[in-house]
Formats: sequence, C-alpha cells, structure tokens
Amino acid sequence: MNHSALKKFAIKARKDLIEQVGAKLKYALSSDSAEQRERQTQINDLKAAISKEGEALLIERVAYIWFNRLAALRFMDAQNCHPFACRAVTPVPGNSIPEILQVAREGQLPDSVRIDANRINGLLDGRIPSADPQAECYRILIVGVCNFYHQLMPYVFEKIEDYTELLLPDDLLSEASVADGFRSIISDDDCSDVELIGWLYQYYSSDKKDQVMARQKAVPKEDIPAVTQLFTPHWIVQYKVENSLGRLWLQSRSSSGLKEQMRYYIEPPEDADQTDCLKVSSPEEIKLIDPACGSGHILTYAFDLLYAIYEEEGYDPSSIPGLILSKNLFGVEIDERAAELAYFALVMKAQQRSSRFLRRQLRSSQAVIAPNICCLEEIHFEEGELRSYMDALDIGSLFTAPVLTLMHQFEDAKNLGSLIQPALDDVSFLREAINGKDFGGDLFLRETHLKVLHVLEQAEMLGQRYHCAVANPPYLGGKGMNTALANYAKKVYPDSKSDLFAAFIERNHQLLLRGGVNAMITMQSWMFLSSYEKLRAKLLKECLLSTMVHLGPRAFDTIGGEVVQATAFTFEKSASEKRQGIFFRIVDGKSEKEKMESYVSKLAGYKRSLSTAHA
Repeated sequence: MNHSALKKFAIKARKDLIEQVGAKLKYALSSDSAEQRERQTQINDLKAAISKEGEALLIERVAYIWFNRLAALRFMDAQNCHPFACRAVTPVPGNSIPEILQVAREGQLPDSVRIDANRINGLLDGRIPSADPQAECYRILIVGVCNFYHQLMPYVFEKIEDYTELLLPDDLLSEASVADGFRSIISDDDCSDVELIGWLYQYYSSDKKDQVMARQKAVPKEDIPAVTQLFTPHWIVQYKVENSLGRLWLQSRSSSGLKEQMRYYIEPPEDADQTDCLKVSSPEEIKLIDPACGSGHILTYAFDLLYAIYEEEGYDPSSIPGLILSKNLFGVEIDERAAELAYFALVMKAQQRSSRFLRRQLRSSQAVIAPNICCLEEIHFEEGELRSYMDALDIGSLFTAPVLTLMHQFEDAKNLGSLIQPALDDVSFLREAINGKDFGGDLFLRETHLKVLHVLEQAEMLGQRYHCAVANPPYLGGKGMNTALANYAKKVYPDSKSDLFAAFIERNHQLLLRGGVNAMITMQSWMFLSSYEKLRAKLLKECLLSTMVHLGPRAFDTIGGEVVQATAFTFEKSASEKRQGIFFRIVDGKSEKEKMESYVSKLAGYKRSLSTAHA
C-alpha cells in the first residue's frame, strides 16, 4: 500500500469534492431549468438543510458522503463481490470506462439495479439530447447502484432520493475526476485488506485536522472527530485484541490451539491463578465494544479472531459471519462518516469469509444482518413533548426520575460521545412497554415515539456490560476542550479530567463485566503526572494491570516525531493479589516497525523463560 500516494489522493479528493459539490449547490439553487423544477422537493429539502446547518458544513458533509460511497464501491469492485456481477467504478482490464457503463452501452443493464432503462438507452442512442450522454448515464448508474446497496447496507448507502443526488459532481469519467482517482491510484492489491478504508478516512480529514489544530483554540464539537482521530498501527491492534478477546477465550478453553495464531499474545505463567478470571461457555456469549471505533480497525481484527474461535468450536462456516455481526461486536462513534466506514468494513469482513454473504442477504425474507455500529445522535424533546407522549400511551408510571433523566442525556451526544453514562443500565422494561403501540394518524406522537426509541437504542449500547472494551481513544487535553465538554469531564470524571484519553480509561472500565478486560493504547502521561495520581490509585485498587507495552515516542509513523508518547496496556476488572502483570519497555525504537520488532524479540525471550521454568 503506497501511503504517500493514498494521502495525496485523499487530500486532493476532499478539496475537489468540496469545490464541485459547492458548484452543484450554487447551480441547484439558482437554476430555473425544467429538470430543476421537477426536483423542487429535493431543492426545498436542500434549502431546509442549509438553514439548519449552514452552507459550508452541508457542502463538506455531502462531499464526504460521496467520497465514502465511491471508496466503498471501489473496494467492492476489487473484491468482485457485487451481486449484480460487474464493477461499478473501475473498468475491466483492457478497457477505459467503468464496467457497468460498458455493460449498459452493450444493452445489458443489470436486472437487480433499479434504474430508468428508457432514459439510459435514450441517452446512449441519441434520442434524448444531452451535452455529455455518457457522463449523464454513468451518474444515473452510480445513483442506481447506491440505491441497490441501500437494501443491503442501509446505514452506508442511504436511499438517494434527496438532495445528495443533486449535489453529485457531474464529472465522474474524465482523468481529472475524483472517481478516476479511485480507479487509477487505488489498486486491487490496495483493496486486499479492508484496512484501506481506515487509511482513506484518516488521510481525507488530515488537512482539516491541521487547520483546526493551527487555531490553538478550544475545539468545537463538530471538529472533535477530525482532531482526535489517529489510526492505530496494526500490530498494536493485534496486541490489544489478542490480550483481551484472545485471553478471554484461552481462559475459557484451556485446550484451545488459538494461542499459536496470536503473534502478540502474552501468555501468563502456567502456575498463575485463574480462579477469578472471567470465562464464557460459548463464543456466542462474547461481547466486545470499541467505544470510539472510528473506521473499525479494532473491530475488523476482532472479527478475524472471533472467526477462528467459532471455527475451533465447529460452527458451520456460512453461519459464523452473521453470528459475529449480530452477537459479538459493538462500536460507538460520534462521526457519522467514520461509523459508516466501520459498518462497511465489518460487512466486507463477512463477505470475505463467506463469498455468498451479500447474495444471501439479498434473497433472505428476514431482516438484513447488520453490524452493531451506533453513531450517537443528539436527541432533544420540546417542553411538554414527553408529557403528551406519556399521557397518550398511559405509561406515566414508567417515566420515573431516572427515565426522565435518561431522556435528556443525549442532547449533547456529539460532544460527549461514549463518556455519557446512562442513568439506567437496563431499559428493556420501557422498550417492552412501548413497542407496537398504535398512534393512529398522530404524526407528532409518532415522531416523539421514534425519538424515545432512539434514546433507548443508544442507552442500551452504552448501558450494557461487555467482556472486552478495546480502544484507541480520542486524545484532547483540557485546553482543547470546549466549555461544555470540559465542564462535563470535571463533573463526571474528576480523576481523569485532564485529557479525553484518560476519561476513556475510566469509561472503558465502567463498560466491563466483572473480570472483563480493558485494552487500550493511550498517551503515557497518566502513568507519571501528579494530575493523574487519583486515577492511578483508583485503577490499581479496582483492577489488575495484566500487561503493558510501554512504547514511548514514535509509536505512530503517521504523525512522527515526539508528538505522542504512548503506552499500550490491558486492565482486568478484578483486583487480584494472586497474579502479577507482565510488562515490556520498548521506548527506544524510532518507528512503528522498530517498536514492533523490539516487542516481538522481547516477547520471544519471555516465552523462552516460561519454557525453561516449566522444564
């Protein structure tokens, strides 16, 4: 993977898309053509969106939507997994135009992709006048393909009947187009691993991150994702997942051969007391959460490890991907685009493991199996709205003080993210009481009902307890926090308020079952500074620091230098005095590669010492 070329492409694509979407917006609002008059509903929706969020934010959001969609389609092209059996963005070898357009020119439109075939054929044979018939046909095809995927991946491919279609750039075929960059710069080999999606996400936002950081001011909540994202080196992801999820499984199955597949796993001494360790009886019980999941890097490796666990247990291979997506993996995000990519990455993992996964989803009469990815939304209730809702459903007795508190806890969700601690861990009683209620024609009550359900959905994700909480949390010091975030941290996380990463250490701990494992990479400052003294005391009292890899500077090649001095670790939520932690110090390495090699070398020495002791 040529990271330099990918970064250059993603940065340029962002600039080009913002410019082109802006031009389309200007045209949509000023043109009085017959075509535009036919789309008056979309234009009205567009004006409403501008009124709500402002023109600049809308342009940036729509540009990112189209970048994500093109990235997803390009990846699926390389995987040859489209159920309609032709590439959407890239040509077949020896041709110069996308395969789906070539197929359309040959009169063989895919049956499963719903498009206006008469318009396509009319444009191509000249019956319908157009300044650029091929470009117009291709735009129609791309919109059709995205709508086709709406039924399989609705979270990634929202149905395009809104203003995002109006703002799709006209040029998707020329060598200067953004779409051509996906064809010419991103190779099929680059798409061999879904990790590509995460790198594109980070590189696309890198310019914005630099701009926000250059202000040297508190970060507004809409810019928090760009400032705090940091793609985790893959070997550190493996270390965290293997020493949390992998350890949980080996504790539960002493005969498991999984240990041989985990390169970065730190084996406890054979005589280590395991009596207080958390165990599971079936892989279907396991729940792992990444509370700041970004584009899903941690979750996709956890998928691989879970697949090996299910295989070892003898499950039918075709059923394993669906079980993992529905039962085992959970991700929370505040950035909608990142959450979409995490969702997509997990679906692609399922498709790679079962080549008929998408086709089976398409033909199934049951609900689509979807990843448990939650993008937190801000939910507000008007004065008296909840009272009217309770009275209409006659459920006022259920809306106790904690329930009413819960209903308002997500009003600033884009700012506070997974740091929100729901007032109730279990809201099933309320969901059962309101499910299936009939509102007749009262649209106001129905809208309130959907908001209440959304609150419960988010509360369930952040209220339930997990076997493993694995994260590379956001890094943002107190000076960078906006007022609302800083005040919340001081009030709810007084021992870790100095930086978001430290507050997430505490939050991960809260998300765990007794004996569960908190696996993270963070800045190392919490280990030393006096401002974290109470946090250290609390953690060491309530948890066992079971492993640590002290990385020091230069753990992340993508940001370089001394910027982040890091440590990776696992805490078990049990204060065992019968076991001791195992720690590795690799602060001297000058790059990700050197640190990985140093760790592997020291881990090998540790394993030899275990063998010698056993002998």
